[in-house]
Amino acid sequence: MSTTLNLAHLPNLAELFRHFLAGKHLNRQTEPALWAELEEYAESYNSLFTSLGYDLRIDDRGFAWFHTSESYSQIGKTSRLFALLFMLIFDTQASTGKTLLRFTEWHITSPWLAELHQKQSDLLDAEEIGVPELTDLLNKAANLGFAFADNGGWYLLPAVCRYLDHFESLARTEMPEDDLADDEAFVNPPANDIVEDAS
Repeated sequence: MSTTLNLAHLPNLAELFRHFLAGKHLNRQTEPALWAELEEYAESYNSLFTSLGYDLRIDDRGFAWFHTSESYSQIGKTSRLFALLFMLIFDTQASTGKTLLRFTEWHITSPWLAELHQKQSDLLDAEEIGVPELTDLLNKAANLGFAFADNGGWYLLPAVCRYLDHFESLARTEMPEDDLADDEAFVNPPANDIVEDAS
């Protein structure tokens, strides 16, 4: 028995497809209209994208993306740098008593990034990452739906939960710190479907 998909119910199909195909995450917080359509017609979108060979993931915490297990060197590098950036942000905020699950409320400013770099200079200098590179990383994160720029800084978006979940999983394994850099999951974190923004 075949099922006919009524595309008239999916007025934002082209926009959503371009969004996901560019490697971007859709967040309920920043794209409420697109999210409402995706959520209402989730079954239709899943069916359509699956038939086209794409794996649409919709997380109940308010974000969605095209997932792929394919590995490209540039994707791995970008994802690894994001993992480092988010890990340092979480670690710094946790050390001041901030609740990690409220990370979307943190306002990350350029002066704050400068302080972060000063505190983590050994690690960041080893990766040849200065304050300008941290700024560039946050701008890339914003382009891909992990953050958004506002009020002279950035706020992290729920899609960062993909990294937070990964960090918590690593913490549960209680790996020695010296072994962390050799862990394949850390070198290639779960967001291996990140693509470089063409702009």
